[in-house]
Amino acid sequence: MNSPLSLSLQQVIEQLALNNLTPDQLTAQALANIASSDGEGALAFTQVYDQWAREQAAASTRRREAGISLSPLDGVPVSVKDLFDVAGKITTGGSRVLADAPAAVANAEIVNRLLQAGAIVIGKTNMTEFAYSGLGINPHYGTPANPWDRQARRIPGGSSSGAAVSVSDEMCFGAVGSDTGGSVRIPAAFCGLTGFKPTARRISMAGVLPLSASLDSVGTIAHDVASCVALDAVIAQNSLSLTKKTLSSAHFAVPQTLVLDGLDDEVSAVFTRAIASLKQAGAQVTEIPLTELGELAAINASGGFTALESWAWHKPLIAERADSYDPRVVSRIRRGESLGENDRRRLEQQRDDWQQRVSTQIQHYDALLMPTVPMIAPTISELESNEETYFRINGAVLRNPSVINFLDGCALSLPCQAKGAAPVGLMVAALPMHDEALVSWALEIERCLQSSSINPMY
Repeated sequence: MNSPLSLSLQQVIEQLALNNLTPDQLTAQALANIASSDGEGALAFTQVYDQWAREQAAASTRRREAGISLSPLDGVPVSVKDLFDVAGKITTGGSRVLADAPAAVANAEIVNRLLQAGAIVIGKTNMTEFAYSGLGINPHYGTPANPWDRQARRIPGGSSSGAAVSVSDEMCFGAVGSDTGGSVRIPAAFCGLTGFKPTARRISMAGVLPLSASLDSVGTIAHDVASCVALDAVIAQNSLSLTKKTLSSAHFAVPQTLVLDGLDDEVSAVFTRAIASLKQAGAQVTEIPLTELGELAAINASGGFTALESWAWHKPLIAERADSYDPRVVSRIRRGESLGENDRRRLEQQRDDWQQRVSTQIQHYDALLMPTVPMIAPTISELESNEETYFRINGAVLRNPSVINFLDGCALSLPCQAKGAAPVGLMVAALPMHDEALVSWALEIERCLQSSSINPMY
């Protein structure tokens, strides 16, 4: 058997059930990887719960020795993003602004669900300050490097940057993050992992530091679809009931407006090969105009829900501590300063109308397919050193994933690159509350990509 930490979350569940591994072993090795001086642990985590994690693991080991298991996730180390409340700990949101805030008095609901399932909450992961960027760069706590081409130190993607690196670097087996405009799917795509953004209403936001209540959702990052589903089953109000799908009966759509613009050569080639593999397996793939996607830039030109709602939350803090913010974050929040209730009503009306028209266009397809992000991960240094490049790349990486948040839909990013190549994500998306069918199709798409010549990195 491989090293326990090289297994996927789903494989660990299976090995724990067979008593081939213990929670103590898994947690000790995960903590060792976090603490390794030549690793990314110090940058991937803002808080590490060393003693508490060992206590959780010991309790789980005792349960399993007694033949008791709270859930399939009992004894599995996982991480949570630093915007989920953990009782007795400060929720910083990746910012120095809240570094001296009072500790949370209670757990976020998803943290309670993880603990009740016996999962080992090993620590809180680093993130873009207040989740307001798709790049993952953090000037306060540092930026963990992408696992691919680490010598070049490329961005992990954001805002759930530490979440992705905690999984890719074997510091845990699954991570819970947030996704307001792609913050789970973008780092999954850049880091060669699987990211699942469910329909927002399926998972409680209680005890979660908000960015934009109209767009926020909680999602999962792991090595494969089954592992994301296992995490989702614990944190969601209702677990998914999946069905066996066959690609020969699939009808997917590839939008031709917006989402294929400006692809770099590598992403374009990998995406083309992925679509060809699905077609070879019998799937019908139709190119559709979906011109409604071209309307989003104008709808959100003033900053959209994110600027409006983040400004309302941050206004008191910015009045007192603006200088403590990342300048590239606070400048985007300030775009909401000029927006009011009339703007909210306008956005809500435009969104409702847009959602209805898009739904009519895509309701007869099993899923939408598109590249998750249009480029391979750039280096941290080139984005830190040039503000124009930072904002241009940030807009580009958020473009495709944010479409699904505005739709209030569900989506996964699946790795689709050749083994050893730069990670590239294939986004598979669907309408709101179509999560069960979407994930069922994603499992079949994943099998196809694994068995094809593309041979994704796992």
